Amino acid sequence: MILFQNVSKTFRSARVLDGISLEIGLGERVALIGSNGAGKTTLIRCLLGEYTFDGDVSIEGLSPRRERTRVLGSIGFVPQLPPPLKMPVGQLINFAADLCGTDPKRILDLTGTLGLDMAPIMDRQFVRLSGGMKQKLLIAIALGRDAKVLVMDEPAANLDPEARKIFFELLAERAQSATMLISSHRLNEVSALVNRVIELDMGKVVLDDRVDDDVSLTGKLTCRISVKRTEPALIKALRGWNFNDISATPGQGLEWQGLIAGPDRLRFLGMISRYVALVSNITISEVEQ
Repeated sequence: MILFQNVSKTFRSARVLDGISLEIGLGERVALIGSNGAGKTTLIRCLLGEYTFDGDVSIEGLSPRRERTRVLGSIGFVPQLPPPLKMPVGQLINFAADLCGTDPKRILDLTGTLGLDMAPIMDRQFVRLSGGMKQKLLIAIALGRDAKVLVMDEPAANLDPEARKIFFELLAERAQSATMLISSHRLNEVSALVNRVIELDMGKVVLDDRVDDDVSLTGKLTCRISVKRTEPALIKALRGWNFNDISATPGQGLEWQGLIAGPDRLRFLGMISRYVALVSNITISEVEQ
Protein backbone atom coordinates (compact mmCIF):
# COMPACT_ATOMS: atom_id res chain seq x y z
CA MET A 1 0.00 0.00 0.00
CA ILE A 2 2.71 2.53 1.07
CA LEU A 3 6.35 2.13 0.10
CA PHE A 4 9.35 4.26 1.10
CA GLN A 5 12.60 3.30 -0.64
CA ASN A 6 15.83 4.87 0.65
CA VAL A 7 14.11 8.24 1.21
CA SER A 8 16.36 11.12 2.27
CA LYS A 9 15.58 14.79 2.72
CA THR A 10 17.99 17.64 3.43
CA PHE A 11 17.16 21.23 4.32
CA ARG A 12 20.23 23.34 3.63
CA SER A 13 22.92 21.38 5.47
CA ALA A 14 20.57 19.53 7.86
CA ARG A 15 19.72 15.94 6.91
CA VAL A 16 16.22 15.44 8.27
CA LEU A 17 15.53 12.01 6.73
CA ASP A 18 18.40 9.61 6.25
CA GLY A 19 17.73 6.63 3.99
CA ILE A 20 14.25 5.64 5.20
CA SER A 21 12.98 2.33 3.77
CA LEU A 22 9.56 1.11 4.92
CA GLU A 23 6.71 -0.95 3.57
CA ILE A 24 3.26 -0.46 5.09
CA GLY A 25 0.63 -2.95 4.00
CA LEU A 26 -3.13 -2.81 3.61
CA GLY A 27 -4.84 -2.81 7.00
CA GLU A 28 -1.73 -1.90 8.97
CA ARG A 29 -2.32 0.77 11.58
CA VAL A 30 0.98 2.47 12.31
CA ALA A 31 1.92 4.78 15.15
CA LEU A 32 4.78 7.03 14.04
CA ILE A 33 6.63 8.22 17.13
CA GLY A 34 9.78 10.16 17.96
CA SER A 35 10.90 13.37 19.61
CA ASN A 36 10.50 16.80 18.02
CA GLY A 37 12.85 17.05 15.06
CA ALA A 38 13.01 13.28 14.56
CA GLY A 39 11.60 13.60 11.01
CA LYS A 40 7.97 12.49 11.48
CA THR A 41 6.28 15.47 9.81
CA THR A 42 8.88 15.59 7.02
CA LEU A 43 8.24 11.91 6.25
CA ILE A 44 4.50 12.57 6.08
CA ARG A 45 4.99 15.56 3.77
CA CYS A 46 7.14 13.44 1.47
CA LEU A 47 4.34 10.84 1.45
CA LEU A 48 1.84 13.54 0.45
CA GLY A 49 4.09 14.84 -2.32
CA GLU A 50 4.64 18.22 -0.70
CA TYR A 51 8.45 17.95 -0.76
CA THR A 52 11.06 16.88 -3.27
CA PHE A 53 13.36 14.21 -1.87
CA ASP A 54 15.92 11.59 -2.78
CA GLY A 55 14.65 8.02 -3.13
CA ASP A 56 11.16 6.81 -4.00
CA VAL A 57 7.73 6.96 -2.37
CA SER A 58 4.60 5.31 -3.71
CA ILE A 59 1.02 4.69 -2.62
CA GLU A 60 -0.59 1.75 -4.41
CA GLY A 61 2.18 2.04 -6.99
CA LEU A 62 1.48 5.74 -7.68
CA SER A 63 3.98 8.54 -7.10
CA PRO A 64 2.66 11.32 -4.82
CA ARG A 65 4.83 13.81 -6.72
CA ARG A 66 4.03 12.82 -10.32
CA GLU A 67 0.41 11.67 -9.83
CA ARG A 68 -0.55 13.86 -6.91
CA THR A 69 -4.22 14.42 -7.77
CA ARG A 70 -4.93 10.68 -8.03
CA VAL A 71 -2.96 9.91 -4.87
CA LEU A 72 -4.55 12.61 -2.73
CA GLY A 73 -7.98 11.49 -3.88
CA SER A 74 -7.48 8.24 -1.97
CA ILE A 75 -6.04 9.78 1.22
CA GLY A 76 -7.72 11.25 4.27
CA PHE A 77 -5.25 13.69 5.83
CA VAL A 78 -5.26 15.64 9.10
CA PRO A 79 -2.29 18.05 9.36
CA GLN A 80 -0.46 19.00 12.53
CA LEU A 81 -1.04 22.70 11.86
CA PRO A 82 -4.36 23.75 10.26
CA PRO A 83 -3.90 25.67 6.98
CA PRO A 84 -4.68 29.44 7.08
CA LEU A 85 -7.73 29.15 4.81
CA LYS A 86 -9.96 32.22 4.48
CA MET A 87 -12.69 30.18 2.80
CA PRO A 88 -16.04 30.14 4.67
CA VAL A 89 -16.66 26.88 6.51
CA GLY A 90 -19.75 25.94 4.49
CA GLN A 91 -17.89 26.53 1.23
CA LEU A 92 -14.93 24.50 2.47
CA ILE A 93 -17.16 21.53 3.29
CA ASN A 94 -18.78 21.61 -0.14
CA PHE A 95 -15.41 21.99 -1.85
CA ALA A 96 -13.91 19.05 0.07
CA ALA A 97 -16.97 16.89 -0.61
CA ASP A 98 -16.84 17.62 -4.35
CA LEU A 99 -13.12 16.92 -4.44
CA CYS A 100 -13.46 13.38 -3.09
CA GLY A 101 -16.96 12.60 -4.38
CA THR A 102 -18.73 12.35 -1.04
CA ASP A 103 -21.94 13.81 0.39
CA PRO A 104 -21.42 17.06 2.38
CA LYS A 105 -23.98 15.72 4.88
CA ARG A 106 -21.58 12.92 5.74
CA ILE A 107 -18.99 15.48 6.80
CA LEU A 108 -21.57 17.50 8.72
CA ASP A 109 -22.76 14.40 10.57
CA LEU A 110 -19.20 13.70 11.67
CA THR A 111 -18.72 17.25 12.96
CA GLY A 112 -21.84 16.75 15.07
CA THR A 113 -20.51 13.45 16.38
CA LEU A 114 -17.30 15.23 17.42
CA GLY A 115 -19.36 17.85 19.28
CA LEU A 116 -18.97 20.78 16.87
CA ASP A 117 -22.08 22.94 16.46
CA MET A 118 -21.95 23.93 12.80
CA ALA A 119 -24.96 26.27 12.55
CA PRO A 120 -23.23 29.39 13.99
CA ILE A 121 -20.00 28.95 11.98
CA MET A 122 -21.08 27.98 8.45
CA ASP A 123 -20.43 31.53 7.16
CA ARG A 124 -17.32 32.12 9.26
CA GLN A 125 -13.87 31.96 7.67
CA PHE A 126 -12.04 28.78 8.57
CA VAL A 127 -9.00 30.75 9.70
CA ARG A 128 -11.12 32.50 12.36
CA LEU A 129 -12.18 29.29 14.11
CA SER A 130 -10.61 28.19 17.38
CA GLY A 131 -7.92 25.51 17.30
CA GLY A 132 -10.31 22.85 18.53
CA MET A 133 -12.97 23.77 15.98
CA LYS A 134 -10.46 23.63 13.13
CA GLN A 135 -9.23 20.23 14.23
CA LYS A 136 -12.71 18.74 14.50
CA LEU A 137 -13.63 20.04 11.05
CA LEU A 138 -10.42 18.73 9.46
CA ILE A 139 -10.99 15.32 11.07
CA ALA A 140 -14.58 15.25 9.77
CA ILE A 141 -13.36 16.09 6.25
CA ALA A 142 -10.69 13.37 6.41
CA LEU A 143 -13.07 10.70 7.72
CA GLY A 144 -15.99 11.82 5.59
CA ARG A 145 -14.58 10.14 2.49
CA ASP A 146 -13.99 6.47 1.62
CA ALA A 147 -10.23 6.82 1.91
CA LYS A 148 -8.06 3.71 1.73
CA VAL A 149 -5.25 5.55 3.50
CA LEU A 150 -5.57 7.78 6.58
CA VAL A 151 -2.54 9.97 7.38
CA MET A 152 -2.72 12.00 10.57
CA ASP A 153 -0.06 14.26 12.08
CA GLU A 154 -0.76 14.81 15.80
CA PRO A 155 -4.50 14.68 15.03
CA ALA A 156 -5.75 14.88 18.63
CA ALA A 157 -3.50 17.73 19.76
CA ASN A 158 -6.25 20.39 19.97
CA LEU A 159 -9.15 18.16 20.96
CA ASP A 160 -10.91 18.21 24.31
CA PRO A 161 -10.95 14.87 26.19
CA GLU A 162 -14.46 13.88 25.06
CA ALA A 163 -13.78 14.70 21.40
CA ARG A 164 -10.45 12.84 21.61
CA LYS A 165 -12.27 9.73 22.88
CA ILE A 166 -14.88 9.96 20.10
CA PHE A 167 -12.18 10.53 17.48
CA PHE A 168 -10.35 7.31 18.35
CA GLU A 169 -13.65 5.44 18.40
CA LEU A 170 -14.28 6.70 14.85
CA LEU A 171 -10.83 5.53 13.80
CA ALA A 172 -11.48 2.12 15.34
CA GLU A 173 -14.54 1.76 13.10
CA ARG A 174 -12.22 2.11 10.08
CA ALA A 175 -9.59 -0.28 11.43
CA GLN A 176 -10.38 -3.08 9.01
CA SER A 177 -10.92 -0.97 5.89
CA ALA A 178 -8.05 1.53 5.88
CA THR A 179 -4.30 1.74 6.24
CA MET A 180 -3.43 4.28 8.94
CA LEU A 181 -0.30 6.28 9.64
CA ILE A 182 -0.70 8.28 12.85
CA SER A 183 2.05 10.56 14.14
CA SER A 184 1.57 11.04 17.86
CA HIS A 185 3.45 11.94 21.03
CA ARG A 186 0.81 10.04 23.02
CA LEU A 187 1.32 6.42 22.08
CA ASN A 188 -0.79 5.36 25.04
CA GLU A 189 -3.80 6.94 23.31
CA VAL A 190 -3.45 4.91 20.13
CA SER A 191 -2.02 1.72 21.63
CA ALA A 192 -5.39 -0.05 21.50
CA LEU A 193 -5.83 0.94 17.85
CA VAL A 194 -2.47 0.43 16.13
CA ASN A 195 -0.75 -2.84 15.31
CA ARG A 196 2.67 -1.44 14.44
CA VAL A 197 4.99 1.16 15.97
CA ILE A 198 7.70 2.95 13.99
CA GLU A 199 10.06 5.24 15.86
CA LEU A 200 12.25 7.83 14.17
CA ASP A 201 15.30 9.46 15.68
CA MET A 202 17.56 11.89 13.80
CA GLY A 203 15.96 10.90 10.50
CA LYS A 204 16.45 7.15 10.89
CA VAL A 205 14.15 4.28 11.85
CA VAL A 206 15.32 3.11 15.27
CA LEU A 207 12.34 0.88 16.08
CA ASP A 208 9.88 -1.02 13.89
CA ASP A 209 7.66 -3.21 16.02
CA ARG A 210 4.66 -5.16 14.80
CA VAL A 211 1.90 -6.54 17.01
CA ASP A 212 -0.50 -9.07 15.55
CA ASP A 213 -4.17 -8.31 16.08
CA ASP A 214 -4.52 -11.74 17.68
CA VAL A 215 -1.45 -11.40 19.92
CA SER A 216 -1.40 -14.05 22.61
CA LEU A 217 -2.69 -13.00 26.00
CA THR A 218 -0.16 -15.32 27.63
CA GLY A 219 2.88 -14.51 25.47
CA LYS A 220 5.93 -12.86 27.03
CA LEU A 221 8.55 -10.56 25.54
CA THR A 222 12.02 -9.90 26.84
CA CYS A 223 13.22 -6.31 26.55
CA ARG A 224 16.68 -4.84 26.98
CA ILE A 225 17.19 -1.07 27.12
CA SER A 226 20.39 0.98 27.04
CA VAL A 227 20.19 4.61 28.17
CA LYS A 228 22.61 7.48 27.64
CA ARG A 229 22.35 8.76 31.20
CA THR A 230 20.36 8.10 34.32
CA GLU A 231 17.13 9.95 34.95
CA PRO A 232 15.14 9.39 38.18
CA ALA A 233 11.76 9.47 36.41
CA LEU A 234 12.84 6.85 33.86
CA ILE A 235 14.38 4.63 36.54
CA LYS A 236 11.14 4.82 38.53
CA ALA A 237 9.12 3.93 35.42
CA LEU A 238 11.32 0.95 34.57
CA ARG A 239 11.21 -0.36 38.12
CA GLY A 240 7.43 -0.01 37.93
CA TRP A 241 7.57 -2.52 35.06
CA ASN A 242 9.80 -4.78 37.22
CA PHE A 243 12.89 -4.15 35.09
CA ASN A 244 16.30 -4.95 36.59
CA ASP A 245 19.48 -2.90 36.38
CA ILE A 246 22.01 -5.14 34.58
CA SER A 247 24.71 -2.48 34.10
CA ALA A 248 28.32 -3.64 34.04
CA THR A 249 28.86 -1.45 37.08
CA PRO A 250 26.19 -2.31 39.68
CA GLY A 251 23.79 0.56 40.32
CA GLN A 252 24.98 2.52 37.28
CA GLY A 253 21.48 2.44 35.75
CA LEU A 254 22.55 2.43 32.08
CA GLU A 255 21.40 -1.11 31.10
CA TRP A 256 17.98 -2.56 31.98
CA GLN A 257 16.20 -5.80 31.27
CA GLY A 258 12.72 -7.10 31.95
CA LEU A 259 9.71 -9.08 30.74
CA ILE A 260 6.60 -7.59 29.12
CA ALA A 261 3.27 -9.34 28.57
CA GLY A 262 2.45 -9.47 24.84
CA PRO A 263 -0.73 -7.35 25.03
CA ASP A 264 1.17 -4.71 27.06
CA ARG A 265 3.82 -4.16 24.40
CA LEU A 266 2.41 -0.93 23.00
CA ARG A 267 1.53 0.45 26.43
CA PHE A 268 5.16 -0.14 27.44
CA LEU A 269 6.44 1.56 24.29
CA GLY A 270 4.14 4.47 25.02
CA MET A 271 5.86 4.89 28.37
CA ILE A 272 9.34 4.62 26.83
CA SER A 273 8.46 7.14 24.08
CA ARG A 274 8.33 9.85 26.75
CA TYR A 275 12.04 9.28 27.37
CA VAL A 276 13.15 8.78 23.76
CA ALA A 277 15.97 11.34 24.11
CA LEU A 278 17.54 9.20 26.84
CA VAL A 279 17.33 5.81 25.09
CA SER A 280 20.32 4.76 22.98
CA ASN A 281 19.14 1.23 22.15
CA ILE A 282 16.14 -1.01 22.72
CA THR A 283 15.62 -4.66 21.73
CA ILE A 284 12.42 -6.64 22.17
CA SER A 285 12.15 -10.35 21.38
CA GLU A 286 9.62 -13.10 22.06
CA VAL A 287 10.34 -15.53 24.85
CA GLU A 288 10.29 -19.09 23.58
CA GLN A 289 7.49 -21.08 25.17
